[in-house]
Amino acid sequence: MGKTVSNPKPQLRQPRLAEMVAGILRERIVSGELADGSLLAKQGQLIEEFHVSKPSIREALRILETEGLITVLRGNTGGAVVHVPQTSSAAYMLGLVLQSKSVELRDVGVALKHVEPICAGLCADRKDRKTAVVPRLREVHAAALAEDDEVVFTGLMRKFHEQTVALCGNQTMIQLVGALETLWSAHERLWAKKHSLEGTFPQRSVRWQSLNDHEEIIALIDAGKTQEVAELAREHLDGSIFYAASDGKMAVTADVLR
Repeated sequence: MGKTVSNPKPQLRQPRLAEMVAGILRERIVSGELADGSLLAKQGQLIEEFHVSKPSIREALRILETEGLITVLRGNTGGAVVHVPQTSSAAYMLGLVLQSKSVELRDVGVALKHVEPICAGLCADRKDRKTAVVPRLREVHAAALAEDDEVVFTGLMRKFHEQTVALCGNQTMIQLVGALETLWSAHERLWAKKHSLEGTFPQRSVRWQSLNDHEEIIALIDAGKTQEVAELAREHLDGSIFYAASDGKMAVTADVLR
């Protein structure tokens, strides 16, 4: 009888040293162990801590820099600045993806019209809405009521929407919808500047209607009217999308976030 030849066991791929080091440093950043803006240990210290070669450390830093978690400082000082992940970073990456697909701004507005009202409903559903949500929305609303400058007014109106998302209480929605809000707000600021300079900014009657909508949204959130506030928020956003995306087929660009 011939010898039985057993199938060789598959070789398990060991993560590269650089990936392992990057993984440890990444965890320190996202966990908050390393603060935003702090300096990462120098290469020599990292080599000593992880017992790996200089090329492995350099590759680990390159990985983290590509992910936007650090900025490597060149020159005599060296080192790397830590960047804790922010919604603005997600918005920029989203902007790049949409820009690469030649997506129109209206497309972003339609997406917001469907998801932002969910956040308004979540605000109304919060048990602590009267202390954690309503006062903040009223503060932003009051600032918009008192503002005459068209560009600043637009920023405050956008801030109201951003706060509706930021205060909804669901972290996943805050980050996902927040990225959309950040991208839309940046484009709407450009729109406001352009039309303010050209004298084509919407009439005061339009602005007052938007302010009245915001006031009613606050009242519905305060009363815990989840379904009603979501419906009003959707109707209100129809108007916002119409004005901000009225300049033809404006394409999304990530550059507005820089």
